[in-house]
Amino acid sequence: MNFRVWLLVWFCGLTLAEDELGESQVTTDIKSCFPNMCKLLKEFKAMKEKLKAMETNMNEKQEALETRLNENESLVLELKKKEAQKVAFSAATGGNGACGPFTTHTTIIYRKVITNVGNAYNQNTGIFVAPVAGIYYFTFFYHAGGNQPVSLALMKNNELIVTAYDLKSSYDGSDNGGNAAFLQLQQGDHVYMRLLATTHYFGNSHITTFSGVLLHPL
Repeated sequence: MNFRVWLLVWFCGLTLAEDELGESQVTTDIKSCFPNMCKLLKEFKAMKEKLKAMETNMNEKQEALETRLNENESLVLELKKKEAQKVAFSAATGGNGACGPFTTHTTIIYRKVITNVGNAYNQNTGIFVAPVAGIYYFTFFYHAGGNQPVSLALMKNNELIVTAYDLKSSYDGSDNGGNAAFLQLQQGDHVYMRLLATTHYFGNSHITTFSGVLLHPL
């Protein structure tokens, strides 16, 4: 007999029996007529409990996995933050000759990169962009001819911070100078060197330089 048909006949018989007999009598009759039914129900109950335990275990594993993923994401962010705090660069103008004088102020581009930890200095624009807020230290040095005036300025965004200059001299063959400053920067601030109008410097890979380093993040 098909199992579904058998189950239907059993259910109908159980319904009729409940109308004519008490519940205890029906249970007794079922056990006597279907001795394997109790075993089947127990196995079904055990299977249900096993599935519930498996579901609970899977939920616990999923929660543990999500916790580990969150911890790994936090670790990656922390490592990126620490990596962003490693900032130092030095660059030279390169070339071998006079630059300027020009009729307007000009940003000096130091194309020969000596070191650029953190890649915050752009050798194509000459601009350093602060990757994190902090206290930075910047220095610059120049070499120039004495027959023309020289004036270089360290700039923060559009603000002049410090300068170094020398006047034109008929008896001075060459000039060397520089300056330095500690700056408190916010993330994204620009720092660069400006050659003031009507002045010049001598391009060189070893003398005319611009450097900076992050001393302490804020």
